[in-house]
Amino acid sequence: MKAMTHPRADETPATAEDFLAIAEAAFAEMPPEFRKLTGNVVIQVIDFADADTLKHFEMESPYELTGLYHGVDLTQKSIADPEAGPDHVFLYRLPILLEWCERGNVTLKELIAHVLVHEIGHHFGLSDDDMHAIEDSVE
Repeated sequence: MKAMTHPRADETPATAEDFLAIAEAAFAEMPPEFRKLTGNVVIQVIDFADADTLKHFEMESPYELTGLYHGVDLTQKSIADPEAGPDHVFLYRLPILLEWCERGNVTLKELIAHVLVHEIGHHFGLSDDDMHAIEDSVE
C-alpha cells in the first residue's frame, strides 16, 4: 500500500514576513471603498492570539481564532477624542496555516484575504454577501 502524503507536505510554511506581504497585497486589491472603512489600519501577523484574547472569546484552543480586528470604526471616532493610534487587524499565522492545510482547496492568499475581509467586515457590520463580493475582487 502506498503511503499517503498531505498535498502541502512539500511546501515550506509561510513566515510572518511572508504572511504580511501576502496580506498587504490582498488588502491592496480590495475595493477602495472597503479599504477606506479602515482608515490607516495596521496588519499584524503573530503565531497565535494571546491567552486573554482566547479567554475573552471563550476559546480553549489557540487554533480556533484565525484573526481579530481591534479598533474603533470610523463612524464612532471623533476629532475631539485623543488619538488612540491606528486600528489593527491581527492575523494568527499558525491557525491560518492549519486551516489552509486542512482545506487544501484554496491558496494561502485567498485564505488570508478571507480572514482580512471577514475581520474588517464583521467589525463594520457588512453582510456576508458584501464580504463575499469583496473577496471575489482579490485575485
